Amino acid sequence: MTDILQEEKVNAAFSKQSPIFDEIDDNNQLILWVRDRVHNEVLAHIPDNAHLLELNCGTGIDALFFARKGVKVTATDNAEGMLAQLNKKVVNAQMQDKISVARCSFNELEKLGDEIKYDYIFSNFGGLNCTDRLDKVLKDINRLLKPGGRFTLVIMPKVCLWEIFMLFRGYFKTAFRRFRKGGTKAKVEGLYFDCFYYNPQFIIDHLNDSFQLLSLKGLSITVPPPFIEHFVERHPRLFSKLERWENKIWDKAPFNRWGDHYMITMEKK
Repeated sequence: MTDILQEEKVNAAFSKQSPIFDEIDDNNQLILWVRDRVHNEVLAHIPDNAHLLELNCGTGIDALFFARKGVKVTATDNAEGMLAQLNKKVVNAQMQDKISVARCSFNELEKLGDEIKYDYIFSNFGGLNCTDRLDKVLKDINRLLKPGGRFTLVIMPKVCLWEIFMLFRGYFKTAFRRFRKGGTKAKVEGLYFDCFYYNPQFIIDHLNDSFQLLSLKGLSITVPPPFIEHFVERHPRLFSKLERWENKIWDKAPFNRWGDHYMITMEKK
């Protein structure tokens, strides 16, 4: 029952946000900065003519980007509102031959069946932080990938330097929220649901026997995370300096584990 309630809360929150989701994205330069880095990471690892399975696809911003690069995309989400926005985009862009849309929770990937094996699996912006069963999701990813297939997951770790620094501004709950056992509350459009944090080692340990690590990079280590709105517009020179620092350390331990998110890319043996 707990899992069902969690799914219902997440779906309600993101469905409520779906009409303005793209506007939020377009008006936040830090979101766009992160998304661009994620896109480049996937493009560096995805093979030509690949079939990509996207988890928690939202309104399809990433799905349309990759489809326009020649990738065949199966886009999945469990929020009706998000999928409604995506379906409109697919029709308007005449991308029906490149993007197929399916309502499916990442907690129930067995519903996709075993007939199709994918070249690549992708999940962006911490969607998988909405489940306390990431171990099951990883097993399904293993099952759904072809031998030699790859995945890139963008996930929020337990350690985020920017949130820890909030301690010095008196925001004690924010500073340590990722360390709470049993997850912490997140709020979207006034609705609450549970959020769980996973360090990269959790993924590596669960897949070590059948996958090899290709890349592990932090996101928003020195550059502020997207919740610090309008930072780029207000401090363009400082942003450029912080970006240069991040470019030097984003793939180096331990910094690649200390961002607002990290992106991990692994290949099935």
